[in-house]
Amino acid sequence: MCLIGLAIDQCRRFPLVIAANRDEYFARPSARLGWWAPEGGGPAILGGRDLAAGGTWLGLTAAGRLAMVTNVRDPSRVDPQAPSRGLIVPQWLSGQEPTDRFWTRTVLSGYNGFNLIAADFKRSECFWGSPLSAGPKRLERGVFGVSNALLDSPWPKTDRLKASLARSLSATESLDVLVSDLFAALADRNLADDADLPSTGVPLELERQLSSAFIRTPDSSYGTRCSTLIISERVGRGLVTHVLERSYSAAGGVSLLRQTTLKNWPPRYTDAPDTLPVTEAEVTESPGDEGTAPETPPVKRTRVRSLLKPVAAPRR
Repeated sequence: MCLIGLAIDQCRRFPLVIAANRDEYFARPSARLGWWAPEGGGPAILGGRDLAAGGTWLGLTAAGRLAMVTNVRDPSRVDPQAPSRGLIVPQWLSGQEPTDRFWTRTVLSGYNGFNLIAADFKRSECFWGSPLSAGPKRLERGVFGVSNALLDSPWPKTDRLKASLARSLSATESLDVLVSDLFAALADRNLADDADLPSTGVPLELERQLSSAFIRTPDSSYGTRCSTLIISERVGRGLVTHVLERSYSAAGGVSLLRQTTLKNWPPRYTDAPDTLPVTEAEVTESPGDEGTAPETPPVKRTRVRSLLKPVAAPRR
């Protein structure tokens, strides 16, 4: 991933919303959204897959773990022998380590600069981390954005996506409208003004080309490969999560839409026996740009609890 917008508990009906673009060379082989088994074992992962290194840029498991990664753009610190950053995601999704141990091991594994947003909803954990930060930061209620700098760095396309996400959640009337608005925000090709461009060590013209949410270099060798939405919706007393991926080719034209719906996901932050299981729902594919998800009845206005358990304030 190279651009992520994340909203947690900003809307009663849609408590978790993720809108993200993956930018990559079109020559790098990859698989579209689907369930797949990671190398070395572990729970099945729902997400796309990098067929060159075996990892992924975004994935989730039925058990309630989620992770997504972006690179930090800094050519002066790139080690060509470093392992693929996409391997971090399935390692988190395997669910074999607590956060502190996982983070220490990952930071010491020699990856080039990255941002990681990871969650374990059953444990009420959601955090962002980067080797360039002091340590992982717990994420709670809010709207967050990250591209190829640190979390919430004021890059134009990051700010625009966060604003679009917040605006859509405050005004949306239906799931279809929300899906349409967010796909439109991810398809934004407007370049930033030169005065607002970050300085990351790449030539100015390339910095301009990379400043829009949707990227396509003039030679069509690099650009936005797919746009992904994850939208959790309250239906009755439960949650239904819609996962949609719109993929693009170097030649442009009609994109493919793959989508699936997960019932009872993400799971509640409890190990109570009434927690309902989540199955590996079928992923369907359709041509065109309609980008719609199955409509569900609106949630009744009853008291609901937050997606993540609030942290108690320290006693004085």
